[in-house]
Amino acid sequence: MRGFDAVQLNTFVAVAEAGSLTAGAGRVYLSQSTVSEQIRKLEEQVGLPLFTRSKAGTALTPAGEMLLDYARRILALGDAAYRDLRGHALEGELRLAVTDYFRPSDMARMLRRLNDSHPRLRLHVAILKSADVLRAEEFGSHDVGVYMRIAEPDAAPAPGDLIRRERLVWVTAAERQADWAPPVPLVILPASCSLHQYTVAQLQRRRVPHVVAHMASGVAGVQLALAAGLGVACLNESSVCPGLVPVAKDLGLPELPPVEFRLLPPRPGEAAFVSRARAVLAAELA
Repeated sequence: MRGFDAVQLNTFVAVAEAGSLTAGAGRVYLSQSTVSEQIRKLEEQVGLPLFTRSKAGTALTPAGEMLLDYARRILALGDAAYRDLRGHALEGELRLAVTDYFRPSDMARMLRRLNDSHPRLRLHVAILKSADVLRAEEFGSHDVGVYMRIAEPDAAPAPGDLIRRERLVWVTAAERQADWAPPVPLVILPASCSLHQYTVAQLQRRRVPHVVAHMASGVAGVQLALAAGLGVACLNESSVCPGLVPVAKDLGLPELPPVEFRLLPPRPGEAAFVSRARAVLAAELA
């Protein structure tokens, strides 16, 4: 009985998640030619093409979609077995609070990978606004928190470890890109959202006429309103879903700084289990 090569599976997963051979090669620290050779050998082994290739990158074939699910589970089980044998398995309950701006399209996949890799870890996940993540931290409502902050050049140092940095972009539905004229119809979250406060302040400072066209309760609501063509919004890159495009520059919208996603620092006297879980999450979420 012939099994799969773990190195090839790891490369395959990296390419599938990155969307191109070049980006996948960067994730596994290999040359593009080495990655291409590993994918070729894997395709020879299964006897089916795993990717379709184009100038835009790579896309999974039906066989590739099927193998991706198995590959993730195989790799996760291998990691779990290694940790168990070395006595490093995570076991216990962990309360995780994450801002809803953090990689919304990837969150389910990341949580599933965590579950596969650490089957004894019982996660209780809350998706919140960054202000609520920080507020809950004060009251000890969660063990580990991920929040977003706007990284202006003169911003004061922020607490916690940086796990991701992204651009902010003005976006709208592709078919409405040429339709807008001042006043700019904004799709935003409530005024308690720091991104709401920042973008409105910038528009006022630049004297860009604007109106609130739709106020959503969460990032998913913003995405739906944008897809429906209701207006323009400011989003971080990983929150920009298919069908959305940058807004035309002739609207005069202000330039935007990047945002940072940070893992809140440990509390005094934090349990060893939580500290170990925090280190694992830092690696998985980055």
